[in-house]
Amino acid sequence: MTAHIVLASGSEIRAHLLRQAGIKFEPDVPRLDEESIKLALLTEQAPPRDIADALAEAKARKISGKHPGKLVLGCDQVLDFEGSILSKPASSEEALRQLKDMRGKRHMLLSAAVIYRDGKPLWRHVGQVRLAMRKCSDSYLESYVTRNWDSIRHAVGAYKLEEEGVRLFASIEGSYFNVLGLPLMELISYLGLQGVIEQ
Repeated sequence: MTAHIVLASGSEIRAHLLRQAGIKFEPDVPRLDEESIKLALLTEQAPPRDIADALAEAKARKISGKHPGKLVLGCDQVLDFEGSILSKPASSEEALRQLKDMRGKRHMLLSAAVIYRDGKPLWRHVGQVRLAMRKCSDSYLESYVTRNWDSIRHAVGAYKLEEEGVRLFASIEGSYFNVLGLPLMELISYLGLQGVIEQ
């Protein structure tokens, strides 16, 4: 059976979540200057939630024209720390700095998903997760970054909850799927209502 859904993302974890849920899809990674979009929105003082939504939409829109009649899913995740957006760390030093800044405090992960078909938006959702970090010691954070750098260099906030990063947290409020970057429950509900997947 041909997939009716196109995932406009190169994210391995999002692809894994869709596969595990039994949702057929084909990947098509958009070539997009995300930093320019983000900077333009930050200049306009757009809130982090709107930035996540706009980036997800830009990906879906970009790929939609290449796949007539198909649903195209664009996703993006933003970390909102005290009103500022944290990006993937450019170096292990930056990762350590981010973690030291966030320890003992709360931040929010915003996971946006937008579905397009034939160049038009059909559905969107931004899931939120509130996380409280433990007051980890400098030595633990330093050893954590050293041990996990190859993995966390690709993660906003310099942690992955599905790995050792879970030890950094005191509490997590919200869907684990949103932590991983995809509001999966809401997506499944929409696809079921549209008859794209059986329910």
